[in-house]
Order: sequence, then structure tokens, then C-alpha cells
Amino acid sequence: MSNTVYMVLLVLCLGFMYPIAKGIFMDKLASEKLCADAECVYTISLARAEDDYNAPDCRFVNIRKGQLIYVYSKLVQEKEAGEFWAGSVYGEQYVDQMGTVGYFPSSLVSEQHIFQEANKTIPTSAIDFFCE
Repeated sequence: MSNTVYMVLLVLCLGFMYPIAKGIFMDKLASEKLCADAECVYTISLARAEDDYNAPDCRFVNIRKGQLIYVYSKLVQEKEAGEFWAGSVYGEQYVDQMGTVGYFPSSLVSEQHIFQEANKTIPTSAIDFFCE
């Protein structure tokens, strides 16, 4: 075989041994979420953390008392599960967490400013609970 074929086989083997995307699909926290738009990309509100929260797993985000959080979606509460919102932290003193999106209990925050009403009910998908 030619050197080109050997190189292609080597690259394919390495690709299977070291996948580019690593992650895990976690259990769903809810079947539906409330969003401001059909794609669930616009910010609903800005909230302030009233207490600290340590994320129990990779679906969640750590928040600290006083921290500002952009809220992107609100999970529709099911049965006896807690009510969780999805958002990202904001602020220069939290630069290590900025851009990290995750879930947090809605009971630990107070909305400071509502940008848009969360009036679109959208089914959640497995990717909503994907962890890298």
C-alpha cells in the first residue's frame, strides 16, 4: 500500500482513540422550558444571587451571593422536582466563570430586571443537559 493510505489509516485510528468531542448526556431535569423566543437564545432577565450555590454536577453552575446572572430559560417544574433556571454568571470579579451556562435553583435568586417575558414553552432536548 502507498504511504498515503497508511497515513489515512493512522489518522482514523488515532481519531477513534482520542475523540475530539468528549462529554456525557445527563438525566433531564424537566420536559419543557420557558423561553423568550422560539430558539431560546434571548436573555429573559438579569437576576442577583441571594445566597451561594455549589453545583452538584456539570449541568449546574456555581453562583455566589451578590453575583449577577443572565437568565436564558426557566425549566417547567415537574411533580416534586425543584424549579431551576438556566443562566450564565456576570461580573468582572467572577471572570473565571463568565460564559459558563448552567442550571441553578430559582429560589436562590431575585430578578432585578426583566428584558422579555418567558412566554414560549419549548420541549427540552438531550443537548440541554449535555456535560463536557
